[in-house]
Amino acid sequence: MAQAHPSGRPGRPRRVRGPVRALLAMLLTALVVGGAVPYVSGPGRAYLSYLVLAGREDAVGAELAGAESRAAGGRVVQEYPQIGAVLAYATGGFADRVRARPGIAAVGATRTAPVVAPPRAVDGAGDFTAGAAGAAGAAGGGRGAFGVDRAAGADRAGGGSARAGDVRVTGPRAGGGRADSGTGTTTVPDPAEGGAWNLALLGVGTPPGAGDASPVAGGVPDPGTLHRVLVAVLDSGVDDTHPDLRAAVDPKASASCADGRPDARTGAWRPDPGVGESGHGTHVAGIVGAVRDGRGVTGVAPGVRIAAVRLLGPLGQYYAENIVCGLLWAADHGAKAVNNSYFADPWKYNCPEDRDQAALTAAVDRAVRYARGKGAVVVASAGNDAQDLGAARTDERSPNDRVSGPAQTRFLGTECVRLPGELPGVLTVTAVNRDGHPSAYSNYGRGRVSLAAPGGDPDGGPQNAVVSDWPGGQYAVLAGTSMAAAHVTGAVAVAAALHPDYGSDALAALLASAAAAGCQGGPYGCGDRAYFGAGVLVVPR
Repeated sequence: MAQAHPSGRPGRPRRVRGPVRALLAMLLTALVVGGAVPYVSGPGRAYLSYLVLAGREDAVGAELAGAESRAAGGRVVQEYPQIGAVLAYATGGFADRVRARPGIAAVGATRTAPVVAPPRAVDGAGDFTAGAAGAAGAAGGGRGAFGVDRAAGADRAGGGSARAGDVRVTGPRAGGGRADSGTGTTTVPDPAEGGAWNLALLGVGTPPGAGDASPVAGGVPDPGTLHRVLVAVLDSGVDDTHPDLRAAVDPKASASCADGRPDARTGAWRPDPGVGESGHGTHVAGIVGAVRDGRGVTGVAPGVRIAAVRLLGPLGQYYAENIVCGLLWAADHGAKAVNNSYFADPWKYNCPEDRDQAALTAAVDRAVRYARGKGAVVVASAGNDAQDLGAARTDERSPNDRVSGPAQTRFLGTECVRLPGELPGVLTVTAVNRDGHPSAYSNYGRGRVSLAAPGGDPDGGPQNAVVSDWPGGQYAVLAGTSMAAAHVTGAVAVAAALHPDYGSDALAALLASAAAAGCQGGPYGCGDRAYFGAGVLVVPR
């Protein structure tokens, strides 16, 4: 086995002794409690997962990366021919052996806590062309020999969706899990599409206090036109049985990427109902595209089709391979926008001087570029740490997949980036309150953020946060840059419906120019680019 160092790189092979054997037992117990046992029983060995990137970003590169991984003793779990990479599981000094091979650009461990074996085989998993027959841009399929034995994944008890990008509002709990704010999730009665300050701030939806008044959505395309547009929600899963989302989620474009390979079996994209805080993706999806029917909430783009892509794996992590898989799936199924309301695990910020973290950054960047090349706008939350992304900062949460002990305190420079939000070409979204001022928790940074959108205030009660859908036909109140990003994704869908010939760059430019045109200067006004980027979101008309 290989003990994981704090950097995520394996050390010398050693025999499994008492403490390590206990660690493996704890990991297996956690899997059982989380509702799935995706890893086959092993002989007490400890595996890490690795992304192996060839110099060539194509199917030939993926074949080379796979061959070199196998030659070095790794088990290839998934190929990503779209970007010339593979996902492999291995023990010992795998990374150093493969890095030394010609044609290999980067190798990085995607986790620091080992698992007892690679994930087990599942018939039909690993196919990027599954679901929508003839999906635009399907690139060679992607082969995968192994995978989890069922679609399951949930927020881990120590992080949950607050780490993914939302802040809880004090109130009665709507499930288990532990949030950063130390509170539960507030559920509310059916709002009947009334009082949505967030939509009113954008000039769409029903004004607060209007009750059943007619929507003020002037100029927004009709649902039939919007239904021709597909957007992808990469998150903790989406409950497509919710009345607001039943007609929105497209099962032919939905999948789980919870172990780094696409699983399009029916319902694989849904959240795990046995784990608290896994409703985050349902909340985000409701903001994007909940239908307008007089009940529940209305999305920014009611009528849009949603590709629900669950990233959270059985250990409750957004590992880099899950993100790569999700971005490629969304792109190959024709998504015009891809919502990412989370940050990558296990490192909150990935630094180029660390070879593992550099490889993870390169892999996610390749996937982002691939999605943008297919015409998708990649949208991401800026994060909820009140940090200037353009300045030196601290990270006190990494690695967050450890099973014991405190996190490291890392003092980081601006070269360390949050994935995927700080990658080139990504629309990174900050949060504003209902008065249009920056939310206190929101990250910011001149040149590091793109737009601002409604995220709400977690300290102002339910009326100052964002109401949206929650699994089981419920409605919940959350605040955060997760919610802000979802508004932008909905606006991209509207723009794509109005301009079906626009590519990703043109759609992003349209949103930026509309936001800038509506801005006014002054301290904390939307002309302050460090907090607002181009300005506060304006939904195209």
